[in-house]
Amino acid sequence: MKWLEMSTENCTVQRTLDLVGEKWTLLILRDAFNGVRRFDELRRHVGLSDAVLSDRLRKLVGAGILNTVPYQERGSRTRHEYRLTPKGRDLWPVLVALRQWGETYVANPEGPVIEIRHRDCGAPVRVVVECPEEHTALAPTEVTVHPGPAARPVPQP
Repeated sequence: MKWLEMSTENCTVQRTLDLVGEKWTLLILRDAFNGVRRFDELRRHVGLSDAVLSDRLRKLVGAGILNTVPYQERGSRTRHEYRLTPKGRDLWPVLVALRQWGETYVANPEGPVIEIRHRDCGAPVRVVVECPEEHTALAPTEVTVHPGPAARPVPQP
């Protein structure tokens, strides 16, 4: 079965984008990876209205990408911080890849806003596609795509 013969109704890229493919959601995740955890901080830094931020956070918590942890400042009511779950942390390479692409094609002329470096050696961190046999930095022309067990034919009209 060729790609155009396969239905995309159950495509994992599409399903992932349904969860995290909206601009504000990715910016919330960017901030979460950089240690921003509180609603007011997220609202101020990302620049969202309360309603939009609440909606996005509710979806991320519902999907198991963020969880809530209660905290209470002295003299205030209990509130919740938003923390990445293991499922959420697994999105880190996606955000690093988006940043890497952006630094290549839509970079700020003054240079990057942030640099991501390996803590041990100080080298810049980058995302590459590799196979388990340690063939790193594979290009799309170096892979083949095969139907998986969930592949279904395109429904005929």
